[in-house]
Amino acid sequence: MSRIIVIGGTGMVGRRIVTRLTRAGHDAIAAAPSTGVDAVSGRGLAETLHGADVVVDVSKPRTYEPAAVRSHFTTVTTNLLAAGRAAGVGHHVMLAAVGTDRHPAIPYYQAKAAAERLIARGGVPFTLVHATQFMEFAPAIADDATHGDRIRLPHTLVQPIAADDIAAAVARVADQPALDGVIEFAGPDRLPLVDFVRAVLEPRHDPRRIDQSDDGLYFGAHIDVTELLPGPCAFIAPTRFDHWLHAHRPSKPGMPQLRHLLHHHPRLEVAS
Repeated sequence: MSRIIVIGGTGMVGRRIVTRLTRAGHDAIAAAPSTGVDAVSGRGLAETLHGADVVVDVSKPRTYEPAAVRSHFTTVTTNLLAAGRAAGVGHHVMLAAVGTDRHPAIPYYQAKAAAERLIARGGVPFTLVHATQFMEFAPAIADDATHGDRIRLPHTLVQPIAADDIAAAVARVADQPALDGVIEFAGPDRLPLVDFVRAVLEPRHDPRRIDQSDDGLYFGAHIDVTELLPGPCAFIAPTRFDHWLHAHRPSKPGMPQLRHLLHHHPRLEVAS
């Protein structure tokens, strides 16, 4: 059994990682500001990392403004490496995006690349996990590309991965010796970004018009058609995109939910 600290362990992916590691018999600790650990300020890091074998960083910034993103990942990585060296941590794992090492113009990727350079020379054995876009991330992609009532996306391909699959992958990596390098994970289905976003949003009756254009940006950057795709050595996760869509269909409220609404909103009327 290993003591594994998951920074950002209360988030969408982090909590899944903690659950999987715990089920595997590890002492997995979710570290986040809500649990008393702030990797930005350093509050609680030394105490939490004491006796830790592995640190997994799946933290995210409070804002995605370019300067703030770079500051977040640089500060968090610097603090984790310093605390990890002091605690004798044997494996530093960080989750990043496929393409981070290709130096794209995307500010988020640039910030992650800067953090990866710190890790590579940080004195702690490491593994950098690169994942393609999470299927659950489609609404955020749409929101960033929204202009009025239109979602304008670039001509690019994606190979999205389910959050459950990447959590399982990160948990496996954390349970293995450090690679001192990069390992990629992707979903099994490749499709245009516009089709990916449309497939997620249309069942939710999102009123925005979705299209792709030559001036479409991906989080503030012009990107090539293959820039977000994994390399030939990527591990392919099992969850098919259509299966994920089926499992995440918006549910229509049934009679129990409507009765609940009626109880809390007496002016509503429900036919028997």
